[in-house]
Amino acid sequence: MPWEVIEGNWRQLKGKLQEEWGRLTNDDLDEIRGRREQLVGRLQELYGKSRDAVEDEVERFCLACH
Repeated sequence: MPWEVIEGNWRQLKGKLQEEWGRLTNDDLDEIRGRREQLVGRLQELYGKSRDAVEDEVERFCLACH
């Protein structure tokens, strides 16, 4: 699923995002508001992973949302 579609359906996808990354809070998701860069940055902070690793995870999430 292209990121633009995820961004447009952000409210509906919040639950799936929290299932995938359980450390994300509702406040995190409200602050991110569908912006990919903010999501990647927050996931890096929460999980201590490299930017490349998080980008790969986010990309897999996008593909799984089809």
